Amino acid sequence: MSRSRLPIGIQDFRTIREQGFCYVDKTPLVRRMVEDGRHYFLSRPRRFGKSLLLDTLGSLFEGHEELFRGLDIHEHWNWSITHPVVRLSFGGKYDSPGEIEGDAIEQLESIERWNGLSPVATSDTGPRRLRNVLDRLHRNTGRQVAVLVDEYDKPILDVLHDPELAIANRNYLRGFYGIIKDCAKHVRFVFVTGVSMFSKVSLFSGLNNLRDISLDPRYATICGYTEGDIDEVFGPELDGLDREEIRAWYNGYHWRGGERVYNPYDVLLLLDGREFRPYWFETGSPSFLFRTLMERSVSPMELENRMADMSLVSKFDVNDIEVEALLFQTGYLTIAGEKKEGARTYYRLDYPNLEVRMSMNDELLAYLGKKGTEPLERGRELCALLEANDFEGFAERLRSYLAGIPYQWHATGDLARYEAWYAGLLHMCFRAVGVDVRAEDASSRGRADMVLLTGGQVFLLEFKMADREDGADTALNEAITQMRERGYADKYSVRGEPIHLVGVACGRDARNLLEIRVERA
Repeated sequence: MSRSRLPIGIQDFRTIREQGFCYVDKTPLVRRMVEDGRHYFLSRPRRFGKSLLLDTLGSLFEGHEELFRGLDIHEHWNWSITHPVVRLSFGGKYDSPGEIEGDAIEQLESIERWNGLSPVATSDTGPRRLRNVLDRLHRNTGRQVAVLVDEYDKPILDVLHDPELAIANRNYLRGFYGIIKDCAKHVRFVFVTGVSMFSKVSLFSGLNNLRDISLDPRYATICGYTEGDIDEVFGPELDGLDREEIRAWYNGYHWRGGERVYNPYDVLLLLDGREFRPYWFETGSPSFLFRTLMERSVSPMELENRMADMSLVSKFDVNDIEVEALLFQTGYLTIAGEKKEGARTYYRLDYPNLEVRMSMNDELLAYLGKKGTEPLERGRELCALLEANDFEGFAERLRSYLAGIPYQWHATGDLARYEAWYAGLLHMCFRAVGVDVRAEDASSRGRADMVLLTGGQVFLLEFKMADREDGADTALNEAITQMRERGYADKYSVRGEPIHLVGVACGRDARNLLEIRVERA
């Protein structure tokens, strides 16, 4: 039984503090932010504590001193000065025209009632009503207003499948948010949070003074739990749980800075249920992402160790969504490393942890029609056949597996006409088993398509396409020659294990495996 009160699903700062729930103190970073600037934007994936952070800021500006006793900021804040707060959250459902306007007006009416403001003309639009509220709060209190916006982008993200409505919602929000800058004399502080980093040109052209701290190393841990947070706040709850397993499952999110962080939702549900499960992954549906991968001809295997520069990672708009930005901003990939080349900074993106890596592959296989335990069972069969050096049996099983992929998925875009598609499907099977499989494994002279370490052996796989079946021999010769000439096996020779070079020839027209050839390195 839990010895501490875990704030599962609680985003209200007052409730957490007054009722004795565990709280990870983020106020040192909050203090730095408030002291250093006035207008901020933060992007983080869902369920990373953005709403709680926003509510903490609201309580701070409203001057609820009693809630901050014992926290870092308590002795560094002037509690005699308070500010009115306008909290807006667009977490509703906006899949019909006009719904976003109605919700904005309802929220502003609630703010008016809460602050004792007389109602304004009901014919006012949302933007005009926001202007009126900011003006009256400032004049009535003599204090500038803190404006806090949560889930600013949800009305767009939820309808990306309907570009016309997504653009309409975006255009409405652009005018709405523009009022905040127009009313600068009434505003003390602005903090906007969401999942995506929509470009300032497309959405924030009217609020282009926001300072984006999403990839600022100084604020990398403002959401999420660090190793120190886990030890300090949840130490008593760790008894009976393998700390290394916790790290493997849930740690690994990185927004530059020195530390990686845990997803709070995962940690809290693990400590409560004492069972390792993909808690965070199960709360979202990546169908739009999978559809985008198919349309853009991105192999599932290419999701690992994917390189992108800053412009790709941060570029996001309704009609111009880069795959890298979609994967990164939604939390399915994170920054695994970075390097500078001249004036550019490049990021290496990879899965943050076991939860996301395993669940993404499982769900993508299910999306492709491979449901239930089939991928796991097929992965085990394929591994067992390789370990037994039954390469004919391996080819037969792989051919059968590929034949079972529904035709409509092969027919989506051009992906199925390239070797990356077939390599990706096999890679997902191996991922389902949990064996050590490495995609695009780099050596000094190139990259092996796939490396599998299993059964005390090393299998280097290189995939090639052939237009027709009579071209398989040429494709296999090319694959084996490439692996030998580029020394793909060299880095594994120190293991002292048998190394097999596996050439895999697939047919563009047949859309299946044609033949494999295996040689010892």
